[in-house]
Amino acid sequence: MKINSQLRRGVRTCQGMRYGVAAGAVLCGLVAFALPVASHATEEPSYKVVRKFEGIEVRDYDAYTAAEIMVPGPAADAGGQAFPVLAGYIFGKNKGERKLAMTAPVTQAAEPVKLDMTAPVTQTAALGGFRVQFVLPKGVSMASAPEPLDARITLQDIAPSRVAVIRYSGFWSDANYDEHLSQLQAALRAADLVWVGEAVYSRYNAPFTPWFLRRNEIWLHLENTP
Repeated sequence: MKINSQLRRGVRTCQGMRYGVAAGAVLCGLVAFALPVASHATEEPSYKVVRKFEGIEVRDYDAYTAAEIMVPGPAADAGGQAFPVLAGYIFGKNKGERKLAMTAPVTQAAEPVKLDMTAPVTQTAALGGFRVQFVLPKGVSMASAPEPLDARITLQDIAPSRVAVIRYSGFWSDANYDEHLSQLQAALRAADLVWVGEAVYSRYNAPFTPWFLRRNEIWLHLENTP
């Protein structure tokens, strides 16, 4: 498929790139490997918007599963360090089995399981480094996900949560991130909403997406969960 080949070229390009991630608390949880023209079709975790104000959305997210890796950073390098490892897992560097059609003889062969691409990629500051996550497709859980071949990758079931989100376009720069994080925090204070934990930095497009077409989001988990 043409899009898949373009995505794989994008992965190879990204392996040598540094991600512009804001210093401090930022979660890359995962770049979607979708082209700008196809990003609208990229699967995302299910959520419901329960409130909107001052350019902010409050969302209730359903549970989902993610593949994650811890990297040492610094923040600006975290995405670049994690991306090729997690992309390899998504594109087939994992353990799985494929059942073949009934023939003579009957055979069963181990074969990598290829997962669909999803969005977003998230990154967050963590003790001793940064946690980078790729969201796995709907219907894939820790129990059903293929086992990673790379021991650095772990699978996590993420519980339902309520998050406040600010969405913006533009470059993956510290200045852009800091500006919108401040706007999000100010809006939550004005609305008497309390957040907990680190900010989540979510990116929905590949690095080769033009800056003005990118979808970037910052999430803050709210104290009251569903």
